Amino acid sequence: MRLFSSESVTEGHPDKLADQISDAVLDAMLADDPDSRVACETLVTTGMALLAGEITTKTWVDLPSVVRETLRAIGYTASAYGIDAHTCAVISTLDKQSPDIAQGVDTGGAGDQGMMFGYACDETPELMPAPIVFAHRITRRLAKLRHEGAAGWLRPDGKSQVTLEYEEGRPVRVHTVVVSTQHDGDVDQETIHDFVRQQVVAPVLPGDLFDPGDCVFHINPTGRFEVGGPHGDAGVTGRKIIVDTYGGVGRHGGGAFSGKDATKVDRSAAYAARWAAKNVVASGAARRCEIQLAYAIGVVDPVSVYVDSFGTGVVPDAEIERAVREVFRFSPAAITETLRLRDPIFLPTAAYGHFGRECREAEAHGRMVRLFPWEATDRADELSTALGL
Repeated sequence: MRLFSSESVTEGHPDKLADQISDAVLDAMLADDPDSRVACETLVTTGMALLAGEITTKTWVDLPSVVRETLRAIGYTASAYGIDAHTCAVISTLDKQSPDIAQGVDTGGAGDQGMMFGYACDETPELMPAPIVFAHRITRRLAKLRHEGAAGWLRPDGKSQVTLEYEEGRPVRVHTVVVSTQHDGDVDQETIHDFVRQQVVAPVLPGDLFDPGDCVFHINPTGRFEVGGPHGDAGVTGRKIIVDTYGGVGRHGGGAFSGKDATKVDRSAAYAARWAAKNVVASGAARRCEIQLAYAIGVVDPVSVYVDSFGTGVVPDAEIERAVREVFRFSPAAITETLRLRDPIFLPTAAYGHFGRECREAEAHGRMVRLFPWEATDRADELSTALGL
């Protein structure tokens, strides 16, 4: 028996708030100028949002309005929450992208060096690790009930953590659930505990793994969570990279996603690696798959492609790697074109994970776009053929 835990945070968590503002700025730029080069970092604290970074674009964006609308949509609409969409200060200090970087990117090269990882497994229908999927379900449910007014005392900030018990590499039981939710000052903890157990956790965890009578609960374990959001902790873009990816399963190259356009391989190559790994698992070639891509700044093709099936492959990893190289193109330009990463599709990624989401058509900025295109399993048959499966 082994235990593994993953966490998620709500859209109102200060770091996630920063991520969403950064991606809202990115989408606003891409909506009018798909060739915008954006690296936007956000800091949020009590009563203030600060934008910094490097942006080169042909369009103009009303940045304070973007920040305020993002805050408003999440629910930060009162000074008691620590930041108010209507009255907060918005400060912007944005420069142009360095021409030294641009000359390498303009020829199709990567915007920086680094290594990125993609991962997939057959634990869930989403081909994601179960702990992070369940943790995201809890935080999404918590936010949904808040927006619907199911409990007037709920505030935007919140966290979840799910511990699963594994036997022989398979999840067999939800062992522990941790939920911390920000609340008004006039609600008692018993009410919070009952609500979280019955209305938040129970409806979203699978009955074959979750038994409320055989699960350890820690709900608001400090006993109080009234002060939260940017008032409780400053939030900064890119500080929840494990929440954004696989919940600690597999490896991570260290690069964050939000606020970066597709020329930044921190983002685009991580999406491509997930796309490839998911298709490997969907093809039946392996039950688990991790793919590493590594790049040099200004160089078009990755310097290495590495595949690890953790011993679950039906063929050797070298064969899977050969097929992946044959079926996928991993240059930044090819990734951007194939996955349509010049479209304004990034704000929906900035909370509840970039992976394990539904690939679907949706309207954004007045046009139809494809959300989460890296979640498609559209190359699985091609991989099967390449591997002779």
